[in-house]
Amino acid sequence: MKKQFIVALALIVGSFAFAQKSELKSAEKAIKSGNFADAKSAILKAEALIAGADDKVKANFYFLKGQALYANGTATNAEIDKAIESLDKVKDLEEKVGKYRYTSKVAELKQSMLSNFLTKANASLQAKNYLVSSHDFEKAYRMSVKDTLYLYYAASTAVTAKEFESSLTYYEELRDLGFKGYETIYSAHNIELGQSEDFDSRELRDLSVRAGTHNAPKDAKTDSKSAEIIKNIALIYVSNGDNEKAITAMKDARMENPDDLDLILTEANVHIKMGNKDEFKRLIQEATIKDPNNAELQYNLGVVSAEGGEPEVARKYYEKAIALDPSYADAHNNMAVLILDGEQQIIEEMNSLGSSDADNRRYDELKEERKLLYREAIPFLESTLKFKPKNLQAAKTLMNIYSALEETEKFNVIKAKIEAIESGN
Repeated sequence: MKKQFIVALALIVGSFAFAQKSELKSAEKAIKSGNFADAKSAILKAEALIAGADDKVKANFYFLKGQALYANGTATNAEIDKAIESLDKVKDLEEKVGKYRYTSKVAELKQSMLSNFLTKANASLQAKNYLVSSHDFEKAYRMSVKDTLYLYYAASTAVTAKEFESSLTYYEELRDLGFKGYETIYSAHNIELGQSEDFDSRELRDLSVRAGTHNAPKDAKTDSKSAEIIKNIALIYVSNGDNEKAITAMKDARMENPDDLDLILTEANVHIKMGNKDEFKRLIQEATIKDPNNAELQYNLGVVSAEGGEPEVARKYYEKAIALDPSYADAHNNMAVLILDGEQQIIEEMNSLGSSDADNRRYDELKEERKLLYREAIPFLESTLKFKPKNLQAAKTLMNIYSALEETEKFNVIKAKIEAIESGN
Protein backbone atom coordinates (compact mmCIF):
# COMPACT_ATOMS: atom_id res chain seq x y z
CA MET A 1 0.00 0.00 0.00
CA LYS A 2 2.81 2.39 0.93
CA LYS A 3 4.63 1.64 -2.34
CA GLN A 4 1.44 2.24 -4.29
CA PHE A 5 1.07 5.67 -2.62
CA ILE A 6 4.65 6.65 -3.53
CA VAL A 7 4.11 5.56 -7.11
CA ALA A 8 0.80 7.46 -7.26
CA LEU A 9 2.47 10.60 -5.86
CA ALA A 10 5.24 10.31 -8.43
CA LEU A 11 2.64 10.06 -11.17
CA ILE A 12 0.89 13.19 -9.88
CA VAL A 13 4.19 15.15 -9.73
CA GLY A 14 5.02 13.94 -13.21
CA SER A 15 1.65 15.06 -14.55
CA PHE A 16 2.21 18.52 -13.00
CA ALA A 17 5.60 18.81 -14.65
CA PHE A 18 4.12 17.69 -17.99
CA ALA A 19 1.31 20.25 -17.65
CA GLN A 20 3.83 23.00 -16.86
CA LYS A 21 5.93 22.24 -19.91
CA SER A 22 2.85 21.91 -22.11
CA GLU A 23 1.50 25.32 -21.08
CA LEU A 24 4.93 26.96 -21.39
CA LYS A 25 5.35 25.52 -24.88
CA SER A 26 1.89 26.78 -25.81
CA ALA A 27 2.79 30.25 -24.48
CA GLU A 28 6.09 30.27 -26.38
CA LYS A 29 4.36 29.22 -29.62
CA ALA A 30 1.66 31.88 -29.19
CA ILE A 31 4.27 34.59 -28.51
CA LYS A 32 6.21 33.68 -31.67
CA SER A 33 3.02 33.94 -33.73
CA GLY A 34 2.06 37.25 -32.08
CA ASN A 35 -1.05 35.77 -30.47
CA PHE A 36 -0.60 37.38 -27.07
CA ALA A 37 -4.12 36.66 -25.86
CA ASP A 38 -3.47 32.90 -26.15
CA ALA A 39 0.00 33.39 -24.67
CA LYS A 40 -1.46 35.10 -21.59
CA SER A 41 -4.07 32.36 -21.27
CA ALA A 42 -1.36 29.66 -21.31
CA ILE A 43 0.75 31.62 -18.82
CA LEU A 44 -2.23 31.93 -16.49
CA LYS A 45 -2.70 28.15 -16.55
CA ALA A 46 1.02 27.53 -16.01
CA GLU A 47 1.13 29.99 -13.11
CA ALA A 48 -1.15 27.76 -11.05
CA LEU A 49 1.40 24.94 -11.41
CA ILE A 50 4.68 26.86 -11.15
CA ALA A 51 5.06 27.10 -7.36
CA GLY A 52 6.76 23.72 -7.00
CA ALA A 53 8.90 23.99 -10.14
CA ASP A 54 12.68 24.29 -10.04
CA ASP A 55 14.38 27.65 -10.62
CA LYS A 56 15.29 26.87 -14.26
CA VAL A 57 11.64 26.26 -15.13
CA LYS A 58 10.61 29.35 -13.17
CA ALA A 59 13.14 31.45 -15.09
CA ASN A 60 11.62 30.20 -18.35
CA PHE A 61 8.12 30.91 -17.04
CA TYR A 62 8.87 34.52 -15.99
CA PHE A 63 10.68 35.22 -19.27
CA LEU A 64 7.64 34.05 -21.23
CA LYS A 65 5.26 35.86 -18.87
CA GLY A 66 7.14 39.11 -19.39
CA GLN A 67 6.92 38.76 -23.18
CA ALA A 68 3.24 37.80 -23.07
CA LEU A 69 2.25 40.72 -20.86
CA TYR A 70 4.35 43.26 -22.76
CA ALA A 71 2.73 42.10 -26.04
CA ASN A 72 5.22 43.97 -28.21
CA GLY A 73 4.31 47.29 -26.58
CA THR A 74 0.54 47.04 -26.99
CA ALA A 75 -0.14 46.27 -23.31
CA THR A 76 -1.79 48.50 -20.74
CA ASN A 77 0.35 50.36 -18.19
CA ALA A 78 -0.63 47.86 -15.50
CA GLU A 79 0.37 44.90 -17.70
CA ILE A 80 3.66 46.54 -18.60
CA ASP A 81 4.45 47.03 -14.90
CA LYS A 82 3.82 43.30 -14.33
CA ALA A 83 5.91 42.44 -17.39
CA ILE A 84 8.85 44.40 -16.01
CA GLU A 85 8.47 42.67 -12.63
CA SER A 86 8.50 39.26 -14.33
CA LEU A 87 11.58 40.02 -16.40
CA ASP A 88 13.43 41.31 -13.33
CA LYS A 89 12.80 37.95 -11.61
CA VAL A 90 14.58 36.02 -14.38
CA LYS A 91 18.01 37.41 -13.50
CA ASP A 92 17.55 36.69 -9.78
CA LEU A 93 16.51 33.08 -10.48
CA GLU A 94 19.35 32.40 -12.89
CA GLU A 95 21.90 33.86 -10.49
CA LYS A 96 20.70 31.31 -7.90
CA VAL A 97 21.32 28.35 -10.20
CA GLY A 98 24.41 29.82 -11.86
CA LYS A 99 23.12 29.28 -15.38
CA TYR A 100 22.10 32.19 -17.60
CA ARG A 101 19.98 30.80 -20.40
CA TYR A 102 17.47 33.69 -20.50
CA THR A 103 19.38 36.60 -18.95
CA SER A 104 20.87 37.79 -22.25
CA LYS A 105 17.48 37.41 -23.94
CA VAL A 106 15.90 39.48 -21.19
CA ALA A 107 18.58 42.15 -21.70
CA GLU A 108 17.80 42.26 -25.44
CA LEU A 109 14.08 42.48 -24.79
CA LYS A 110 14.58 45.22 -22.20
CA GLN A 111 16.71 47.22 -24.64
CA SER A 112 13.95 46.91 -27.23
CA MET A 113 11.36 47.94 -24.64
CA LEU A 114 13.52 50.90 -23.57
CA SER A 115 13.80 52.16 -27.16
CA ASN A 116 10.06 51.74 -27.63
CA PHE A 117 9.20 53.61 -24.42
CA LEU A 118 11.57 56.47 -25.27
CA THR A 119 10.23 56.75 -28.83
CA LYS A 120 6.64 56.90 -27.55
CA ALA A 121 7.54 59.27 -24.70
CA ASN A 122 9.19 61.74 -27.06
CA ALA A 123 6.37 61.47 -29.61
CA SER A 124 3.79 62.15 -26.88
CA LEU A 125 5.88 65.06 -25.62
CA GLN A 126 5.96 66.60 -29.10
CA ALA A 127 2.18 66.12 -29.33
CA LYS A 128 1.81 67.76 -25.88
CA ASN A 129 0.22 64.60 -24.50
CA TYR A 130 2.16 65.02 -21.28
CA LEU A 131 0.48 62.33 -19.19
CA VAL A 132 1.21 59.58 -21.73
CA SER A 133 4.75 60.93 -22.11
CA SER A 134 5.24 60.77 -18.33
CA HIS A 135 4.09 57.14 -18.16
CA ASP A 136 6.49 56.10 -20.93
CA PHE A 137 9.45 57.97 -19.44
CA GLU A 138 8.74 56.22 -16.14
CA LYS A 139 8.67 52.85 -17.89
CA ALA A 140 11.96 53.70 -19.63
CA TYR A 141 13.51 54.38 -16.24
CA ARG A 142 12.30 51.01 -14.88
CA MET A 143 14.02 49.39 -17.87
CA SER A 144 17.29 51.19 -17.14
CA VAL A 145 17.44 52.40 -13.54
CA LYS A 146 20.92 53.83 -14.01
CA ASP A 147 19.37 56.45 -16.32
CA THR A 148 17.72 58.52 -13.59
CA LEU A 149 17.21 61.37 -16.05
CA TYR A 150 14.26 59.40 -17.47
CA LEU A 151 12.60 59.47 -14.05
CA TYR A 152 13.19 63.24 -13.91
CA TYR A 153 11.47 63.60 -17.29
CA ALA A 154 8.60 61.45 -16.00
CA ALA A 155 8.22 63.76 -13.01
CA SER A 156 8.41 67.03 -14.95
CA THR A 157 5.95 65.89 -17.65
CA ALA A 158 3.58 64.69 -14.92
CA VAL A 159 3.69 68.20 -13.42
CA THR A 160 2.88 69.71 -16.81
CA ALA A 161 -0.05 67.28 -17.05
CA LYS A 162 -1.13 68.40 -13.55
CA GLU A 163 -0.79 64.80 -12.37
CA PHE A 164 0.68 65.94 -9.07
CA GLU A 165 0.43 62.71 -7.07
CA SER A 166 2.49 60.79 -9.63
CA SER A 167 4.98 63.62 -9.98
CA LEU A 168 5.37 63.79 -6.19
CA THR A 169 6.17 60.06 -6.08
CA TYR A 170 8.78 60.44 -8.83
CA TYR A 171 10.32 63.57 -7.29
CA GLU A 172 10.55 61.93 -3.86
CA GLU A 173 12.27 58.95 -5.44
CA LEU A 174 14.74 61.27 -7.19
CA ARG A 175 15.40 63.11 -3.93
CA ASP A 176 16.04 59.85 -2.08
CA LEU A 177 18.41 58.74 -4.86
CA GLY A 178 20.39 61.97 -4.41
CA PHE A 179 19.69 62.89 -8.03
CA LYS A 180 21.50 66.03 -9.23
CA GLY A 181 20.61 65.88 -12.92
CA TYR A 182 23.81 67.30 -14.32
CA GLU A 183 23.95 67.06 -18.09
CA THR A 184 26.82 67.75 -20.45
CA ILE A 185 25.97 69.85 -23.49
CA TYR A 186 28.23 69.07 -26.44
CA SER A 187 28.44 71.94 -28.88
CA ALA A 188 30.56 73.25 -31.75
CA HIS A 189 30.53 76.23 -34.08
CA ASN A 190 28.74 75.51 -37.38
CA ILE A 191 31.07 77.15 -39.91
CA GLU A 192 28.46 77.45 -42.69
CA LEU A 193 25.68 78.88 -40.49
CA GLY A 194 28.04 80.94 -38.35
CA GLN A 195 26.45 79.86 -35.06
CA SER A 196 26.84 77.38 -32.22
CA GLU A 197 25.09 74.03 -32.53
CA ASP A 198 24.35 71.36 -29.88
CA PHE A 199 24.86 67.63 -30.46
CA ASP A 200 23.29 64.55 -28.88
CA SER A 201 26.69 63.09 -28.02
CA ARG A 202 30.38 63.89 -27.90
CA GLU A 203 31.01 61.34 -30.67
CA LEU A 204 28.64 63.06 -33.12
CA ARG A 205 30.12 66.46 -32.28
CA ASP A 206 33.70 65.25 -32.71
CA LEU A 207 32.83 63.59 -36.04
CA SER A 208 31.52 66.93 -37.34
CA VAL A 209 34.66 68.70 -36.16
CA ARG A 210 36.87 66.12 -37.89
CA ALA A 211 34.75 66.45 -41.03
CA GLY A 212 35.54 70.18 -41.08
CA THR A 213 31.91 71.40 -40.92
CA HIS A 214 32.35 72.58 -37.33
CA ASN A 215 35.08 73.98 -35.12
CA ALA A 216 35.59 75.32 -31.58
CA PRO A 217 34.08 72.33 -29.74
CA LYS A 218 32.84 73.00 -26.20
CA ASP A 219 31.60 70.90 -23.27
CA ALA A 220 29.29 72.63 -20.80
CA LYS A 221 27.62 71.20 -17.70
CA THR A 222 24.08 72.21 -16.84
CA ASP A 223 23.12 73.35 -13.35
CA SER A 224 21.97 70.87 -10.72
CA LYS A 225 18.25 70.10 -10.74
CA SER A 226 18.17 69.47 -6.96
CA ALA A 227 16.68 72.86 -6.11
CA GLU A 228 13.95 72.47 -8.73
CA ILE A 229 13.06 69.01 -7.40
CA ILE A 230 12.85 70.20 -3.78
CA LYS A 231 10.84 73.22 -4.90
CA ASN A 232 8.31 71.07 -6.74
CA ILE A 233 8.05 68.61 -3.85
CA ALA A 234 7.41 71.49 -1.45
CA LEU A 235 4.86 73.20 -3.72
CA ILE A 236 2.95 69.93 -4.23
CA TYR A 237 2.92 69.46 -0.45
CA VAL A 238 1.50 72.98 -0.09
CA SER A 239 -1.20 72.33 -2.72
CA ASN A 240 -2.08 69.14 -0.83
CA GLY A 241 -2.32 71.07 2.43
CA ASP A 242 0.80 69.35 3.84
CA ASN A 243 2.44 72.61 4.92
CA GLU A 244 4.60 71.04 7.60
CA LYS A 245 6.00 68.54 5.10
CA ALA A 246 6.74 71.43 2.74
CA ILE A 247 8.68 73.34 5.37
CA THR A 248 10.57 70.21 6.45
CA ALA A 249 11.54 69.50 2.84
CA MET A 250 12.89 73.03 2.46
CA LYS A 251 14.79 72.96 5.75
CA ASP A 252 16.49 69.70 4.83
CA ALA A 253 17.50 71.10 1.46
CA ARG A 254 18.75 74.38 2.96
CA MET A 255 20.85 72.52 5.53
CA GLU A 256 22.68 70.76 2.71
CA ASN A 257 23.02 73.93 0.58
CA PRO A 258 22.64 77.00 2.84
CA ASP A 259 24.01 79.40 0.21
CA ASP A 260 21.99 78.11 -2.73
CA LEU A 261 20.05 81.12 -4.03
CA ASP A 262 17.49 78.96 -5.84
CA LEU A 263 16.65 77.12 -2.63
CA ILE A 264 16.23 80.41 -0.73
CA LEU A 265 13.81 81.61 -3.39
CA THR A 266 12.01 78.27 -3.37
CA GLU A 267 11.52 78.46 0.39
CA ALA A 268 10.28 82.03 -0.02
CA ASN A 269 7.76 80.86 -2.65
CA VAL A 270 6.53 78.12 -0.32
CA HIS A 271 5.95 80.68 2.45
CA ILE A 272 4.08 83.10 0.20
CA LYS A 273 1.88 80.20 -0.99
CA MET A 274 1.15 79.52 2.69
CA GLY A 275 0.42 83.19 3.34
CA ASN A 276 3.51 83.72 5.52
CA LYS A 277 4.38 87.18 4.18
CA ASP A 278 6.84 88.10 6.92
CA GLU A 279 8.90 84.96 6.37
CA PHE A 280 8.69 85.50 2.61
CA LYS A 281 10.04 89.02 3.03
CA ARG A 282 12.87 87.85 5.31
CA LEU A 283 13.98 85.22 2.80
CA ILE A 284 13.77 87.61 -0.15
CA GLN A 285 15.92 90.08 1.79
CA GLU A 286 18.41 87.26 2.41
CA ALA A 287 18.39 86.46 -1.30
CA THR A 288 18.88 90.14 -2.16
CA ILE A 289 22.09 90.22 -0.14
CA LYS A 290 23.39 87.32 -2.23
CA ASP A 291 22.14 88.79 -5.51
CA PRO A 292 21.86 92.59 -5.07
CA ASN A 293 21.46 93.26 -8.80
CA ASN A 294 18.39 91.07 -9.23
CA ALA A 295 15.50 93.34 -10.23
CA GLU A 296 12.87 90.68 -9.55
CA LEU A 297 13.97 90.33 -5.93
CA GLN A 298 13.69 94.10 -5.42
CA TYR A 299 10.25 94.02 -7.04
CA ASN A 300 9.05 91.23 -4.75
CA LEU A 301 10.22 93.17 -1.71
CA GLY A 302 8.24 96.11 -3.04
CA VAL A 303 5.11 93.97 -3.34
CA VAL A 304 5.26 92.61 0.22
CA SER A 305 6.13 96.04 1.62
CA ALA A 306 3.13 97.60 -0.15
CA GLU A 307 0.85 94.83 1.08
CA GLY A 308 2.27 95.29 4.56
CA GLY A 309 1.29 98.97 4.65
CA GLU A 310 4.77 100.39 4.00
CA PRO A 311 4.29 102.46 0.81
CA GLU A 312 7.50 104.48 1.14
CA VAL A 313 9.58 101.35 1.63
CA ALA A 314 7.79 99.72 -1.31
CA ARG A 315 8.52 102.76 -3.47
CA LYS A 316 12.25 102.46 -2.83
CA TYR A 317 12.23 98.80 -3.84
CA TYR A 318 10.25 99.49 -7.03
CA GLU A 319 12.61 102.35 -7.90
CA LYS A 320 15.62 100.06 -7.46
CA ALA A 321 13.97 97.34 -9.57
CA ILE A 322 13.40 99.87 -12.37
CA ALA A 323 16.96 101.17 -12.06
CA LEU A 324 18.28 97.62 -12.43
CA ASP A 325 15.88 96.76 -15.26
CA PRO A 326 14.29 99.80 -16.94
CA SER A 327 12.04 97.48 -19.00
CA TYR A 328 10.48 95.84 -15.92
CA ALA A 329 6.83 96.54 -16.80
CA ASP A 330 5.35 95.20 -13.55
CA ALA A 331 7.60 97.44 -11.47
CA HIS A 332 6.47 100.49 -13.49
CA ASN A 333 2.84 99.43 -13.11
CA ASN A 334 3.12 98.92 -9.35
CA MET A 335 4.78 102.31 -8.95
CA ALA A 336 1.75 103.86 -10.67
CA VAL A 337 -0.61 101.90 -8.40
CA LEU A 338 1.36 103.00 -5.33
CA ILE A 339 1.16 106.67 -6.38
CA LEU A 340 -2.55 106.48 -7.22
CA ASP A 341 -3.30 104.87 -3.85
CA GLY A 342 -2.78 108.37 -2.43
CA GLU A 343 -5.84 109.56 -4.35
CA GLN A 344 -8.26 108.00 -1.88
CA GLN A 345 -7.13 110.21 0.99
CA ILE A 346 -7.50 113.31 -1.20
CA ILE A 347 -11.02 112.30 -2.28
CA GLU A 348 -12.09 111.64 1.31
CA GLU A 349 -10.92 115.07 2.40
CA MET A 350 -12.60 116.74 -0.60
CA ASN A 351 -15.87 115.01 0.26
CA SER A 352 -15.66 116.13 3.87
CA LEU A 353 -15.40 119.84 3.05
CA GLY A 354 -18.25 122.30 3.45
CA SER A 355 -19.10 125.37 1.35
CA SER A 356 -17.22 128.10 3.21
CA ASP A 357 -14.60 130.21 1.46
CA ALA A 358 -11.86 128.39 3.39
CA ASP A 359 -13.32 125.05 2.40
CA ASN A 360 -13.55 126.11 -1.23
CA ARG A 361 -9.91 127.23 -1.23
CA ARG A 362 -8.88 123.91 0.35
CA TYR A 363 -10.97 122.06 -2.25
CA ASP A 364 -9.07 123.81 -5.06
CA GLU A 365 -5.76 122.97 -3.40
CA LEU A 366 -6.74 119.33 -3.15
CA LYS A 367 -7.87 119.36 -6.76
CA GLU A 368 -4.40 120.54 -7.81
CA GLU A 369 -2.78 117.92 -5.57
CA ARG A 370 -4.86 115.29 -7.30
CA LYS A 371 -3.73 116.52 -10.73
CA LEU A 372 -0.08 116.46 -9.60
CA LEU A 373 -0.58 112.91 -8.39
CA TYR A 374 -2.04 111.96 -11.78
CA ARG A 375 0.86 113.56 -13.60
CA GLU A 376 3.34 111.70 -11.41
CA ALA A 377 1.68 108.39 -12.25
CA ILE A 378 1.42 108.99 -16.02
CA PRO A 379 5.08 108.19 -16.94
CA PHE A 380 4.92 104.87 -15.09
CA LEU A 381 1.67 103.88 -16.80
CA GLU A 382 3.08 104.88 -20.18
CA SER A 383 6.19 102.77 -19.50
CA THR A 384 3.99 99.86 -18.47
CA LEU A 385 2.21 100.02 -21.83
CA LYS A 386 5.48 100.48 -23.68
CA PHE A 387 6.80 97.17 -22.33
CA LYS A 388 3.43 95.40 -22.01
CA PRO A 389 1.26 96.93 -24.77
CA LYS A 390 -1.77 94.74 -23.99
CA ASN A 391 -2.07 95.61 -20.29
CA LEU A 392 -5.74 96.56 -20.42
CA GLN A 393 -6.00 97.73 -16.81
CA ALA A 394 -3.05 100.11 -17.19
CA ALA A 395 -4.53 101.46 -20.42
CA LYS A 396 -7.93 102.09 -18.84
CA THR A 397 -6.36 103.81 -15.84
CA LEU A 398 -4.35 106.05 -18.15
CA MET A 399 -7.45 106.86 -20.21
CA ASN A 400 -9.34 107.92 -17.05
CA ILE A 401 -6.43 110.13 -16.01
CA TYR A 402 -6.30 111.85 -19.42
CA SER A 403 -10.05 112.41 -19.14
CA ALA A 404 -9.71 113.97 -15.68
CA LEU A 405 -6.88 116.20 -16.92
CA GLU A 406 -8.93 117.13 -20.00
CA GLU A 407 -6.16 116.02 -22.34
CA THR A 408 -8.54 115.14 -25.17
CA GLU A 409 -6.02 114.18 -27.84
CA LYS A 410 -4.19 111.71 -25.58
CA PHE A 411 -7.56 110.42 -24.32
CA ASN A 412 -8.65 109.60 -27.88
CA VAL A 413 -5.38 107.84 -28.67
CA ILE A 414 -5.53 105.60 -25.59
CA LYS A 415 -9.26 104.98 -26.13
CA ALA A 416 -8.52 103.67 -29.60
CA LYS A 417 -5.74 101.51 -28.16
CA ILE A 418 -8.15 100.01 -25.59
CA GLU A 419 -10.69 99.23 -28.32
CA ALA A 420 -7.94 97.48 -30.32
CA ILE A 421 -6.87 95.42 -27.29
CA GLU A 422 -10.46 94.40 -26.50
CA SER A 423 -11.10 93.40 -30.12
CA GLY A 424 -7.98 91.23 -30.10
CA ASN A 425 -5.99 93.33 -32.56
